[in-house]
Amino acid sequence: MKVLESFRLDGKVALVTGGAGLYGRQITEALAEAGAKTFIASRNIEALKAKADIFKDAGLDVTPLQFDQGDEESIRSLLKEIIRLAGGVDVLINNAVMRASEVSAGAFEQFARSMTVNATGLFMMTEIFGSHMAGMGGGSIVNIGSIHGMVGPDFTLYEGTDMIPPPDYFFHKGGMLQLTRFAGSKFGPSGVRVNTVCPGGFFSNQKPRFVERYNARTFLGRMAGEEDLKGVIVFLASDASVYVTGANIPVDGGYTAK
Repeated sequence: MKVLESFRLDGKVALVTGGAGLYGRQITEALAEAGAKTFIASRNIEALKAKADIFKDAGLDVTPLQFDQGDEESIRSLLKEIIRLAGGVDVLINNAVMRASEVSAGAFEQFARSMTVNATGLFMMTEIFGSHMAGMGGGSIVNIGSIHGMVGPDFTLYEGTDMIPPPDYFFHKGGMLQLTRFAGSKFGPSGVRVNTVCPGGFFSNQKPRFVERYNARTFLGRMAGEEDLKGVIVFLASDASVYVTGANIPVDGGYTAK
């Protein structure tokens, strides 16, 4: 196979959880542009339908489905529905996350609720879909982590703003790296690869003071944008990365290397 052909996803079925969010939109677009029949899933089916319509207008094969990552039966039903519609799942992108802004320091009940979706839910998705892929003889799971799972918070970035680093987010994204290694070891003999991508901060009109400080903290001098995850997602989802598993790839403009 020629190298550029190894990046193609024609004939593959992909699932992106949280497919209408900041990262989910470009992840979904990348997979579909590479040829995958792509499903997007979250609790907010209306947002997914609106986004799927835009993709379909662009000639991309994207189907919205509803599920709750905090509920085991909902996860199993999602898998059954995709099998019914497409025969199976080759690529899973674990991107869904309870918004970290809902949890603040000392809000223990909110922290526990966040754990149900972002930790237990992530494990259930990985275990249930990973076992399905193992039964099919292979597949690729890509966990969407964060630089906040790799390094501690830089509180100086937030001074003078109403932004605060969410404690649960650091906890979950750090644990995701070890879950990736665990699942990669467990499913590797069955041909299932498991990797993590850790994006840097995504520009979404944050306070200018924060953006200026953040930009200076990176090698490339800017926050992440609408196209920055697409290449690495296709690489890890496709045969181009056939011998890569248990790995973490920072896509952060050099933030964690500085």
